[in-house]
Amino acid sequence: MDQSYLDDRTDQAETDQMQLVGFTIGKETFGVNILMVQEIIRAAPITAVPNSPEFIEGVINLRGSIIPVIDLRKRLNLYKGIQESATWILIINVDDRVTGFIVDSVTKVLKIQPSTIEPPPDIVTAGLKSQYIRGVCEIDTGLLILLDFSRILQMKEIKKLKDFDEK
Repeated sequence: MDQSYLDDRTDQAETDQMQLVGFTIGKETFGVNILMVQEIIRAAPITAVPNSPEFIEGVINLRGSIIPVIDLRKRLNLYKGIQESATWILIINVDDRVTGFIVDSVTKVLKIQPSTIEPPPDIVTAGLKSQYIRGVCEIDTGLLILLDFSRILQMKEIKKLKDFDEK
């Protein structure tokens, strides 16, 4: 077989890979498509917003832009365990809405084959609140849960975030 043909197939397999930013909350590892991540920052001073939902920590001023910040531990109901003192904020563009998400740590950029992603088990997605799990795949360190950030907030919650922007 022609070696250049094999090289082309290898190049194609590499371009088919999906790049994810890996992060942890407690002992669980999650991933988000790298194209959605605008930047990753160390915890910034967060200003609390009165009457906001429990999982919204407040807002930050990021170079003149006021960005709502959501505690993913609270949003995903992962209260088990103690929150790390040193946290990170993933600045993610979700449907043209920039939002910060607090995570315990950021691991590394992961490259996975889309074919290795399996749908989450039915028992996990049976609850309406689990609709934001896109899939699960195996990586070196165990299982990786892919989150669909466009579904983490429900429509009424997005409306509340828009209200924060207007104030």
